[in-house]
Amino acid sequence: MHPAPSVIVFTALSGLGFGLLAFLGLGIPDVSGTTAFIFFFIAYALAVGGLISSTFHLGNPQRALKAFSQWRSSWLSREGVFAVLALSVTGIYAAALIFLDTRLPIVGMIGAALSMVSVFCTSMIYGQLKTVPRWNQPMTPALFVLFTLAGGALLAAQLKLAAVFMLMLGGAQVLHWLVGDKRLAIAGGTIEAATGLGHLGKVRLLESPHSGKNYLLKEMAHEVGRKHAQKLRMITILFASLIPAVLLLLTAPSHAIAAIAVILHLIGLFAGRWLFFAEAEHVVALYYDKHRS
Repeated sequence: MHPAPSVIVFTALSGLGFGLLAFLGLGIPDVSGTTAFIFFFIAYALAVGGLISSTFHLGNPQRALKAFSQWRSSWLSREGVFAVLALSVTGIYAAALIFLDTRLPIVGMIGAALSMVSVFCTSMIYGQLKTVPRWNQPMTPALFVLFTLAGGALLAAQLKLAAVFMLMLGGAQVLHWLVGDKRLAIAGGTIEAATGLGHLGKVRLLESPHSGKNYLLKEMAHEVGRKHAQKLRMITILFASLIPAVLLLLTAPSHAIAAIAVILHLIGLFAGRWLFFAEAEHVVALYYDKHRS
C-alpha cells in the first residue's frame, strides 16, 4: 500500500493525542488550572491535528462530513463519530477542571473510554480488510492500542508505566510482523488463485496490462525492498520500544529524560507506521504479478 504521509501523520498523532486524553480523563496526572490547560492543549493539538491531516488524503475533503452518516457499516465512520464524542465529553471535563477547578470523575472516565474506542475504530479500519491479509489479524488493533497507551502514558509523565507499555508494544510489534509475513500465503494470495488459472500450472504475465502507472499501481501495489524493511523494523523496535523503555526504567525521572524518551518514541512510531503501510500487500496487486510469495 502507498504510505501516504497524511495517513501516517493522522494515525500517529491522533493516537498520541487520544492516549493523553484517556490518561487525563482518568485524572492522571492530577493537574488543574494552568498546568491542566497545557496538558489538554497538547492532547487536543495532537488529536485534532491528526484528524485534520487525514482529510488531505480524501479525494474530495469537502465531503468529509458525509463520512459520519455510515456508522452502521463503516469503521471509518464509527471512528469519526467516536472521535467527536471523545473530544466533546473530554472538553466538558477539561473546561470544568481548568476554569472551575472542579473534577467530574464520571465524565472524565467516559471521555477516557471514548478516546480508546476511537483508537480501536481507527485500528479496525485496517484490521477488518480481508483484501490486505497482513492487516487482517487480531494483532493490528492490539498494536494500535498499545502505541496509544505507551505514548499517552509517556506524555502524561507516567514514565515507569510508559516503559512497561513500550516493552509490551515491542512484543506486539514483533508478533504482528511474524504473523503478517505469513498472512498473504495463508490467504492463498497468488496470481494463480487470483486469475483462477492455477489448475493449468504456473501463471505469469506476458506483459503488464498498462503501459504506465494507474491508480491501483500507485495506491495498492507499493513494494518496499526486504533489506530496507529489515532496517526499518530494527529502527522501530529500538526507538519505539527498547531504548526509551530501558532509559525510563534505569534512570532517575526527570524532564530531560522524558523529553529524550518522547523524541526516541516518535522516531520509532513514525518508522513503524510508515512500514505498516508500505509492507501491506493488497490482493489486487496480484493481477499485476506483484507480491509474489
